[in-house]
Amino acid sequence: MREPSPDPISDPKAYQDLLVGLVGSDDSVEIQAAAPRLIRELVAEAGPDLERRPEAGEWSVLECIAHMVDAEMVVSGRYRWILAHDRPEIIGYDQDRWVDRLHHPVEDFEELISTFEALRAANLRLWARTPAADRERIGLHRERGPESYGLTFKLTAGHDRFHLDQARRALEAVRS
Repeated sequence: MREPSPDPISDPKAYQDLLVGLVGSDDSVEIQAAAPRLIRELVAEAGPDLERRPEAGEWSVLECIAHMVDAEMVVSGRYRWILAHDRPEIIGYDQDRWVDRLHHPVEDFEELISTFEALRAANLRLWARTPAADRERIGLHRERGPESYGLTFKLTAGHDRFHLDQARRALEAVRS
């Protein structure tokens, strides 16, 4: 049995540590660049089990992916606020509410992945053209406190790994 992940609101430091730990010494750019391919592979593997929830209250593979799309939309704005403004306030969001309210009825996978791929590509291009000094610019996250653009970028890579693993576990659970 897997331990529950730390709550990003009640234990923000443990949440950050978890995501950073999932990246380890790996390159955040490579992790993020691989995500669209890994998502497509997982969807192909899931086949007819794509929308099946392992149990009530847990996300299906497709809902995990929908959350990753939501997160990419949110982080796209965060990156740009941090780079364009001085110490902007960064608001959080309720991921479960977003999945429940914005992705039901469940939309077509191709619509989701095309949105993700476009946002991810734009965000990777933004990272590549941002000077190293600007990667230290700070946003003030309402729940987690100061987070630099560089940290936010690394958290996104860890977030990819976390939710791809969650989606794989969901698929295994519905098939067992």
